[in-house]
Amino acid sequence: MGAAGMKGWNVYYCLVRPWFWLLLLSACLSSVSCSGITSRKYEYEEEIFLSLDGSATVYVNAAVPALVSLRGAALPVDSSARLDRTVVREWYESPVAHVVNVTASRRDNRRYVHVRLNVPDIRKLNLAPAFAWSTYAMKPVEGLFEYTQNVGGVPAKDVGQVGWTGKELVAVRLHVPSQIRFHNAPSKRTERGNILVWEQTLIERQKGIPVQIEVRMDQQSILIRTLGLFAAMAVAVVITFVVVIWFVRRRGSPDHER
Repeated sequence: MGAAGMKGWNVYYCLVRPWFWLLLLSACLSSVSCSGITSRKYEYEEEIFLSLDGSATVYVNAAVPALVSLRGAALPVDSSARLDRTVVREWYESPVAHVVNVTASRRDNRRYVHVRLNVPDIRKLNLAPAFAWSTYAMKPVEGLFEYTQNVGGVPAKDVGQVGWTGKELVAVRLHVPSQIRFHNAPSKRTERGNILVWEQTLIERQKGIPVQIEVRMDQQSILIRTLGLFAAMAVAVVITFVVVIWFVRRRGSPDHER
């Protein structure tokens, strides 16, 4: 390679290398952000992935004793007893919510169930017995979408000694599909941009202390906004590389050396 070519390569390398490391760092940070795992452990958790059309994917992660105490599920609280997943599926299956998957695990000498449901209309979810303690609403308000959920009180069933210490938590985690303009989450913050959490102690939930959830969001999804942003970034990167290549070729051309 001649001196002119080597000089052009050095210029190209010095200009492109910062872009490479910047893009790599951005990808790593995005990966960490998207795959972040909460360290909180809940005795009962409803995790709602909401869509702007009112449909949702709902995950329930709960200790079997909590399901029996809070929701009246007909399941054995003894951790050594056999857990029939068919019974869990039948408990959650309804005309307004379809069970996609049921799995189980064990923690702190208690069995836990993990249920995934597809919900065509979140506003009707309270018609399912397993979710009858809540009322759900979603409607347009002043150019935004307003989502509300009120978790009411229910008589708690005594399940005896199951290893609870009094520090167990219950939570509703809401994945909001667009930019959040207002929310009343007690923490007053969001997790990873669009996740809101409402927590109670298990004792408070057993007493039926209500939880009021209110969120106002944009009518355009984060996905559409993100795709637009990535498209703009891609165009900017292409333009930058075109300019860099043109600059390198111009610096390395014989006419420029003269």
